[in-house]
Amino acid sequence: MMDEKDKKTYSNFEYDSALNVQEGVNQPEQVSNFYLEKMRQKKHNEPSVEELVDGIIHGDRVMLSRAITLVESSRFDHRTKAQAIIEQCLPYSGKSVRVGITGVPGAGKSTTIEALGKMLTALNHKVAVLAIDPSSERSKGSILGDKTRMEELSTDPNAFIRPSPSAGSLGGVARKTREIIMLCEAAGFDVVIVETVGVGQSEVAAHSMVDFFLLLQLANTGDELQGIKRGIMEMADMIAINKSDIDQTKSELAAQQFRNALHLFPMPESQWTVPVILCSAYSKMGLQEIWNNVMEYVAFTKKNGYFYHKRTQQNLRILDETIENTLKDRFYNTPGMEERLNQARTDILNNKISAYAAAEALLEKK
Repeated sequence: MMDEKDKKTYSNFEYDSALNVQEGVNQPEQVSNFYLEKMRQKKHNEPSVEELVDGIIHGDRVMLSRAITLVESSRFDHRTKAQAIIEQCLPYSGKSVRVGITGVPGAGKSTTIEALGKMLTALNHKVAVLAIDPSSERSKGSILGDKTRMEELSTDPNAFIRPSPSAGSLGGVARKTREIIMLCEAAGFDVVIVETVGVGQSEVAAHSMVDFFLLLQLANTGDELQGIKRGIMEMADMIAINKSDIDQTKSELAAQQFRNALHLFPMPESQWTVPVILCSAYSKMGLQEIWNNVMEYVAFTKKNGYFYHKRTQQNLRILDETIENTLKDRFYNTPGMEERLNQARTDILNNKISAYAAAEALLEKK
């Protein structure tokens, strides 16, 4: 038994012990009032549609970048504002030469674009580069590192580089790239270069938004037939064997193989004979020849009307794709759709219904 003295001693020990739970302190707010005030000021200072359009037309890169951010945003209010900007910039667009560049991974797309861009800015052209970066299927994020690869071009006052996430779009080309092209043209850029992720049948997405499509290939890759794919070959307006300074003999052999393959294809709708040349972005070999072919192609297709026909078809394609994307957005944003989708997924996993029947039921339900 504990006597009164021991109880008092124990009580004092318990009171003084570090094991006791002391009175806590109030934690600070997770978001500081200073930050909230800055955000309120920033929202208040956001430029209007008219200010953004005026800045774009006068070549303000900050305003152009902010407008592109609105175009790429998935927020409804941003998309509404972006569409208003695009509508007002539309009369100032369409005056550039749009060049798409694709190629196998490691073909030197970024290096070629930088070397070609530097050559064009030296000729007093204003060059905009839209470098499409592949998005992760897991995190949906992108590195957006092409601007760091094009270090010299990114500091050129007559060049503008905008890396964009592909966001899972067909062919690795960002869904909003067409709108961004229009904004760049309104800002006075007379050459717009679109770099795609890589080669594949889905590169038709890139082909559908440019005037001239350049395919970069490599020699001595182990299997030359891998490069001769009908889909991509039929879309190419020019084929360039890059890094030809490493082994010119093998590059010439590869070029001849591509020329032979092109003879097996029917004449393209443009009636343009697709050239195959050797180039090297590192040694600057063939860059002038590439640009000369671009200019010859534009002059040739404008003369026979194909240039304008292709642009018209591209605009109609935008209409079809916009309808598809809008219907998809409205479907997923229908009130109660998330719960119905979750129930459908559960039923499919439990083999209560097929995926096809579930999709039909979701589409038919009002």
